[in-house]
Amino acid sequence: MPATLEYYLVPNSPWTWLGHQRVRDIARAAGARLEPLPFDLGGRVFPVSGGLPLAKRAPQRQAYRLLELRRFSQHLGLPMNLQPRFFPVNGDAATRLIVAVQLNDGDERALDLAGALMQAVWVQERDIADAATLAALLAEQGLPAARLDDAQAAAVAQRIDANTERALARGVFGAPSYVLDGELFWGQDRLDFVARQLGV
Repeated sequence: MPATLEYYLVPNSPWTWLGHQRVRDIARAAGARLEPLPFDLGGRVFPVSGGLPLAKRAPQRQAYRLLELRRFSQHLGLPMNLQPRFFPVNGDAATRLIVAVQLNDGDERALDLAGALMQAVWVQERDIADAATLAALLAEQGLPAARLDDAQAAAVAQRIDANTERALARGVFGAPSYVLDGELFWGQDRLDFVARQLGV
């Protein structure tokens, strides 16, 4: 039976963007199932794990974050606007949309959309809190416009709640986080360890 790699993500995280395609490639190379688990990081996980929104972090931490983002962007050859026009941005609507696509179209299409949403923030400087932007991204991905309405369904909110509870149970405190065989890996810079554990 193929391994399952749990992937805890939020669509407005630069670190999730930096690791998104790599974790997909690693899972594919290993023949593992990559399970997208969009969750409520800022509203429910940060308050119980000691995390702070970016604006509330010490100036030294904020400055170093930009340095590290630049380093990793250059190292990985991934384009990134370090201070995009629409950031900070509320990712709740985008999170619901990813889950609506997952429930209706499957994990792979949800992962495609998640990547497009992150690229919209960090490369294209688009506002993923804006309904028109979300509609355009659905169209660009060849997904039904109806998913915007589907994102308001109770089942979507329930799935996000369940994902968040699962994240808390796993000890997740940031994004991206990956869990393999019950072991937590935090951050895209830990993907080499994930790959090693998967044997690729």
